[in-house]
Amino acid sequence: MNAASVPTPVTAARSPRLERLRAATRRPGEASFFFYDAFFRCDAVKVLPGEYFVHDEDMLIMTTLGSCIAACLWDRSARIGGMNHFMLPDVGAGMADGGRYGSFAMELLINELLKRGASRSTLEAKVFGGAAVISGMSSLNVGERNTKFVLDYLATERIPVVSKDVLEIYPRKVCFLPASGKAMVKRLAPTNQDAVAAIEREAAQKVRKSSSSVGGSVDLF
Repeated sequence: MNAASVPTPVTAARSPRLERLRAATRRPGEASFFFYDAFFRCDAVKVLPGEYFVHDEDMLIMTTLGSCIAACLWDRSARIGGMNHFMLPDVGAGMADGGRYGSFAMELLINELLKRGASRSTLEAKVFGGAAVISGMSSLNVGERNTKFVLDYLATERIPVVSKDVLEIYPRKVCFLPASGKAMVKRLAPTNQDAVAAIEREAAQKVRKSSSSVGGSVDLF
């Protein structure tokens, strides 16, 4: 095989699927950071705080969490799934940045799944995040509040939680494959917080303002 026939990361980054996704019109709150993940050798999209993404092909949907929550919902019959990423339970839902709040973020994700052919009766959930990753923020209980909110919300909606990795002190990197429902989580070193520290402080500031005002498996990687 000569050098010209060997695929390169540049070629992979220009895959037809990535080009198609980048060119598509995005809905409010829909993730738009598409890239080729060299570790998994797969097309991927990164879901930032306040965003969600739904798809019916097994490309990676990825995010990094501290006290935030990512709910991964999957329809086991339609084989379509999605992920959201929210910072706080329900304060300020309906605002321009409503996707940062759990009540609105869950509605966005579920409604998009239903539009794409999913059914509430065959949805199941995997839940990640809610960690206490920054010392001095424990009194705000942001991670605990987020975790309680999403579990209560899913129970009310009668969407079973088939697996979860929540609370404790670890930031997490989460990868979700929406066609198969497979989820993978990597616990990051609690001392390596640069990627999540700014998000955590923003969440804490919002809390203070509001106060004054396939199957159930999860793989580690």
